[in-house]
Amino acid sequence: MAHHKFDDDMMSESIEMYLLRIALLRTEGHPVPIPMLAQELAVSPVSANEMCRRLVDKGLIEYEPYRGVSLTAKAEVLARRVLRNRRLWEVFFAEKLGIDPLEADEIACRFEHVTPDDLAERLAIFLGHPTLSPQNELIPYDEQACPERSVRPLTALAAGEKGQVSSLKMDEPVKNFLRHYGLCPGVAVTTLAVAADGSLLLDIAGESLSVSKPIAAAIDVTLAA
Repeated sequence: MAHHKFDDDMMSESIEMYLLRIALLRTEGHPVPIPMLAQELAVSPVSANEMCRRLVDKGLIEYEPYRGVSLTAKAEVLARRVLRNRRLWEVFFAEKLGIDPLEADEIACRFEHVTPDDLAERLAIFLGHPTLSPQNELIPYDEQACPERSVRPLTALAAGEKGQVSSLKMDEPVKNFLRHYGLCPGVAVTTLAVAADGSLLLDIAGESLSVSKPIAAAIDVTLAA
């Protein structure tokens, strides 16, 4: 069975780890310094530089002198899939097997690289399409694994993207709070900005509203055409 449907190539675990770590280390789109990457991966700066050169040659990362590395569009797809796999397994181990969230994360790291797309999608369905891990981290949405799905959590919208609210999945007091500010099913919403902590600044009929990451993850939207 294929590991990942990614340009029909098998991607090594080490390459996936580099791409995933770059995705997790970056802040507000800034490049990740190679020394920082080496430290996080517990490898020497020389090894990190060599791997980064390979990744540049493969078209997976871009290097900016004196600044660091960033992912290309196709690397973003792979990093999101690996991270999605990890966090889906975290939910499974923590919620279905009762394993401590920190231990669940460690175990999930062993599964993230060997999970085929079809298994990840079945796991997501089995878990009820969760949007947050047990440690309150976002679970990326895999567009290529299920391209026909148009409804997704509000957290999946990048700055500048628009959608229409389809459902609010939270307690009634929170729903009432959001409705008070005009955020309810059927309303058009635009993500203006995404903060470092994952909170979103939204535009609703010309009015601005800031919502936390957990609340945004409980709001389903349909992408605007």
